[in-house]
Amino acid sequence: MTTHHAAIIHPDRSLTYCGTVDEEHLDTVRALAALPDTPRFTREHPARPGSLFVLREDGDLDWYEPVDAAPFTVHAPDGHTPAEDTEPGPASATLPRGASGTTWISGAIGIGDGSIGGAMDTPDNPPRVVLHTTESPAGGRYLESIGSYLVQVASEPQLIYCPVTDRVGQFGPLSQSGRALKNDGARRTNREGKVCIQIEVLGYASKPWTTGWDPASKPGWQKILAAARSWGVPKAFPAGPPARYPGPDKPRSRSVWQGSGGYFGHCDVPGNDHGDPGQIDTGKVLGGGGPPPPPGGGDAFPGAGNFGPGASNAYVTRLGNMLCARGGRRFYSVGPGPNWGDADRNATRAFQQAQGWFGSDADGLPGPTTWELLVTGRGNDIPGGGSTPSVSVAHLKAAASQDIPAPDGHTTYPSEVRVLEDALAAEGLLNRAYVDGSFGTRTRDAYAAWQRSSAGGGYSGSDADGIPGLTSLQRLAARHAFTATA
Repeated sequence: MTTHHAAIIHPDRSLTYCGTVDEEHLDTVRALAALPDTPRFTREHPARPGSLFVLREDGDLDWYEPVDAAPFTVHAPDGHTPAEDTEPGPASATLPRGASGTTWISGAIGIGDGSIGGAMDTPDNPPRVVLHTTESPAGGRYLESIGSYLVQVASEPQLIYCPVTDRVGQFGPLSQSGRALKNDGARRTNREGKVCIQIEVLGYASKPWTTGWDPASKPGWQKILAAARSWGVPKAFPAGPPARYPGPDKPRSRSVWQGSGGYFGHCDVPGNDHGDPGQIDTGKVLGGGGPPPPPGGGDAFPGAGNFGPGASNAYVTRLGNMLCARGGRRFYSVGPGPNWGDADRNATRAFQQAQGWFGSDADGLPGPTTWELLVTGRGNDIPGGGSTPSVSVAHLKAAASQDIPAPDGHTTYPSEVRVLEDALAAEGLLNRAYVDGSFGTRTRDAYAAWQRSSAGGGYSGSDADGIPGLTSLQRLAARHAFTATA
């Protein structure tokens, strides 16, 4: 009877070894996962017989590996040399707009070590997005557990998205290739085009994830659309809408795939045999939904009368979502909505000032030029707070030493602590209910998880005590648009 190592991979990418179990234990695990409505389900490793994963709603990933299995590396060689690759990880941040596109999406949850594929084979071909489905439940923290699974089997896309929670995870820079497609003979489909941004969406191809889903109320998805626009990905499905699943397979045209830019389903890619993402609503995917678009198309400026005091409509919501995707999230305490308010005006003014405008040109009311820059993804993003927020290590240490022993709610340097907590919440390490400016035990534990993570430095022992140091704080700042100082 085969004996297996048992381990748990946690959402912060740390691993807990649990000892060994026998085959009977695995049979029980599979049987429990097969029960109706269970929050767990199993996946076999596609290339290592006997290696079993259990994906969990709480974000943990259970991993069973035969004790006599040969050692393996997570990233198998994929035919490129290190010289081809840009420097991996969040330090590459965002390239100048116009010279290239967004490489890291602000606020996305980092998954893995930031290294995926490499340079594109055909960078002169049009840019594209490829949509997959994970064939799993959505919601909870499946994003983390499924993300961990994709890393372990070396099948990472660039992005993973949950349509229930609107959370975005990112495995590596959008400028590099993903690993979620099969080659088409000798042609590497992962490296087709200027970019080939692959998105794993939590859900099932047989139950389209766009049903009951409104992109206008999903700032996470709007960020993805803005990033795609920054690379010049056309708002079109050149191979037509993805087909219903299960159902007849669509033709996978090489000429369309290689020669056209836009959005494709996994079902459209030559050399591949999957039928996902199913019959999704392509209009919603491209940012539509809500009331009918105005004359001239959904991206046309809807008119000044739709904005300003007293306005209440879907265009105000869309404006807010686009501003959030361009750096304006801090102006909204609860997120964009249809009712015009001070947050909308302040965020619009900040975007206008970022273009170098002043006076009546930066009055906080969108005009045709402001709207065009937002819908096309052009122009300058809003800098992080008039100037980028600054967070001091000394202030955070003082906050921890004073807030932790004090009664709940005690604050020391609350504005800087809140910047830190907001970043930890965006990483999925801290519940947003505790983003309150008080450096309590939950903030300390969340920061310790960041220190232990590969993105935070991979520290252990007393070096991962939850009290910020300059190096780990600088790593977090690089991902979340603030400045770390001593």
